Amino acid sequence: MTGANEGRADGYGRVYQATGDQHIVEHHHHAPEWTGPDSVRHPAVGRAPVVLRDRVGEMDRLRAAVEPGAGNSAYVLHGMGGCGKTAVAHTLFRHAVDHAGRIGFWVNASDPASLRAGMLAVAADRGATDAELTGARSGLRPAADLVWHYLDASDRPWLLVLDNADTPAVLRDGGWLRTSPTGTVVVTTRQAAAHWWPGAELLQFGVLPRQDAALVLQDLAPHAGSAEEAAEVADRLGRLPLALTLAGGFLAHQILDPWDLAAYRRGLDGAAGHHPIELLDQGAETGAESRQLLSRTWQLSLDSLTAQGLPEATALLRLLACWAGDPLPLALLAGADLGDELHPSRVESALRGLLDHSLAELVPGRVRCLRVHGIVLDSVARATPAEQRERLAAAAVRLLGAVLPEVPERGEQDPAVILLAPHVIAFLRRVVDWGVGTAIVEGAADCALRLVTAMHRSGDYASALTLAQESLDVVTPSLSADSAFVLRLRTRVGRSLFRLGRFEESEGVCREALDACERVLGPDALDTLDACLRLANPLSSLGRFEEAWNLLKRVAQGRETALGPFHPLTLLGRMYLLTAIGYSEAVGPSERDEIIAMGPAVIEGWRIAIGEDCVMRFGAELNYGFALFTVGRPLEALPHAREALSGYGRLLPGHPLVLAVRHLLGNIFDALGRHEEAVEQMEMVVEGRILLLGPAHPWTVQAEGLLQQYRDAAARPA
Repeated sequence: MTGANEGRADGYGRVYQATGDQHIVEHHHHAPEWTGPDSVRHPAVGRAPVVLRDRVGEMDRLRAAVEPGAGNSAYVLHGMGGCGKTAVAHTLFRHAVDHAGRIGFWVNASDPASLRAGMLAVAADRGATDAELTGARSGLRPAADLVWHYLDASDRPWLLVLDNADTPAVLRDGGWLRTSPTGTVVVTTRQAAAHWWPGAELLQFGVLPRQDAALVLQDLAPHAGSAEEAAEVADRLGRLPLALTLAGGFLAHQILDPWDLAAYRRGLDGAAGHHPIELLDQGAETGAESRQLLSRTWQLSLDSLTAQGLPEATALLRLLACWAGDPLPLALLAGADLGDELHPSRVESALRGLLDHSLAELVPGRVRCLRVHGIVLDSVARATPAEQRERLAAAAVRLLGAVLPEVPERGEQDPAVILLAPHVIAFLRRVVDWGVGTAIVEGAADCALRLVTAMHRSGDYASALTLAQESLDVVTPSLSADSAFVLRLRTRVGRSLFRLGRFEESEGVCREALDACERVLGPDALDTLDACLRLANPLSSLGRFEEAWNLLKRVAQGRETALGPFHPLTLLGRMYLLTAIGYSEAVGPSERDEIIAMGPAVIEGWRIAIGEDCVMRFGAELNYGFALFTVGRPLEALPHAREALSGYGRLLPGHPLVLAVRHLLGNIFDALGRHEEAVEQMEMVVEGRILLLGPAHPWTVQAEGLLQQYRDAAARPA
C-alpha cells in the first residue's frame, strides 16, 4: 500500500481501506471454548505400576475380553479405594492397544460433567460431526445415544474404560453404560452393590498377597532393603496397593536423607513424631488428587454416602475407627448410639452404605464379622474432629463392656469375645493417642482386664500374658502406675507367667504388684489380698513354702472378715488352703487336721453359693482329693478325684484343669498299686501338657518323670 491510506492491523484487528465513502458491516461469530478432556486415547492415571502384581486370574479374564471377536460385554472392577482397580484397568488398556489391536478410550466417570465431556470426545473420535456434538452439548439431541451410535458403528474394535464410577447413578440416569458388539466396556468403582450393574460381570479386588505386596515396594525402591523388610512394611500397610505405591514413591525419591525400609517402618510406628498417614501422603506426586492421597481418598466415599442421604455412615465409620482392622464381631454394634449423629435404628442402613461403597466387608465364619482396612481406620481416626472423639470413645467403651463378661467363667469362651483381642489393644492405643479423659482410658483398661481374664480362664495363658503386657505398655503413660486398673493388669501378668512355668519372673511381678497394692490400697483391700494369693503360687513352686503358707492364711482370713464365710472369694481362698496342705515344712499337724476337716464344708459352700453343677464345686472336689492324698488317704481321695474329672470333662473339655485331675488320679492309682491305670492317666497328662504348655514346661517334665516311674512299677512282677 502507498500514500496516506496505508495502515496495519495486529492480532484480530482489521484494516479497511477505500478511496471513497463505504459502509462496512462486520459480523463476529465466537465458537464456545472446548471444555472436554485433552485426550481420551491416553489413560488419565497417577503413578502407573511398574509391574502389576498378583491379579493373575482377573487379568486372564479381562485379556480374553479384548481378544479378536470379543465384545458385547461389560466388566465392573469393584473394591475399596486404593486397592488397585485403576491399575488393573490401565494394564488392560495398554494390552488392548499395544497387543490386541484395539482402540482404547479412557473416560473419567467420577462426576456427570467429566463423564459427559469424555463420552462426547469419544463420539468425536469415532466420527461425530461438529453439528452433532453441538446439538448434544446444548441438549438438542440425546448425548448418550449419539455416543453409542458412533461406538456401534466403529470400524475398529475398541476398549472403553469408565474410571472412578463411584456414583453409579451418574451412568444409569443418563443411559451411558451400554454394551456393543464392536467393543468391551470396563468400569472401575468402589460401589459394590450388584443391583447397580445389571448384565455386567463383577470382579472384586482387595489387598495383595504378602509376597506380591513386598514386590510392589521393591519395584519402586529396589535398593531400600531386603525382601523380608519389604514384606514387614507391606504387612504394616495392610498390603493395600495405594499405600504400597505411596511408600515406594517416598523411598524412591528421597535425595538429601534417603530412608531405607527399616527407617520407614519405624516412621510408620511413630518414630520422630511421624503420623503414618502423613508419612504415606508424602510419597504422592506433586499435585496429586484426592484419590491418590490416603488422608483424603475415603472422604470421597463418605461424601457420596452423605449425598445419598446416609450421613450417619460417617459417624459409624468414625466409631469403627476406635477399633482395629481385624474381623470385628457384628454383635458389638448392637445398640450403637451416637445421639443425633447415629441413632440405633439407623445403624443397619449406615452399615449397608459402608458395605456398598467398599469401605467395609463382611467376613464369613463361625462368628459374623465386619472388617474395615486398618489404613482406612487410621485415616478416619486422624480426620475425626477433636470435639467428637470423647463421645466416640465413650460409646466404644459401652459397646465393649456390653459384650465382654464382667466375671468370665472358666472354660471355653464365646468366640466373639476372643476375637476382640486386637480391637481392645487398638482401642487402648486410640484413646491414648486421642488424649481423651482419664475415665475413658480407665474404661478401656477395664475392657482389656476383662478380656485378659477370659483368656486366662479359657486356658490360653500365653495369649492372656501377651494381651496384659501390651495393655500395660499402652496405658501406663496415661494412667498412674498406682491406678487400680494398672495394678490388676500387673497381677494378671504374674498369674499368666506362673501358669507358663516362668516361676521366678512370676514371683518378681507378683511381689511388685503386692507391694504397690499395700502402699496404695492398704493391707486389707481385696485387690491386695488377691495379690497375696497370686504371689503364693510361684513361691510354693519355688519351694518357699512358709512364705506361701502365710500369704494363703492371710487371704483366707482377710476375705472372711471382709466378705463373710460363704462369699465365693472366701470359698476360693479356702480352696487354696486345701492345696497348701502339701507344704510339709510350713504346715503343722494340727493345722493339717483343720484343713482336712474344712474340705467338705468348702464343697458344700459352693453348692449353696452357685449350685451343684458348677466349675468351682468340682474345683473344690479336686483340691479336697489332693489334700486327702497328701495326708496318705488315697482311697478316700479317689471318689473326689473322679467326681472332679466327671464335672470338668463335661464343663471344661480340653482345659488344663482336666489334666490336673488326671495327674492326681495317676498319683492315687499308683499309691493304690493300680499301676497300669496310673500309667494310662499319666500318659494323657504328658500328651496334653506337651500340647498345651510345651515339652520344657516344669509341669510337663514332672509328669514325664512320674510316667516313667509308673511304667517301671507296672513292669515289675506282682
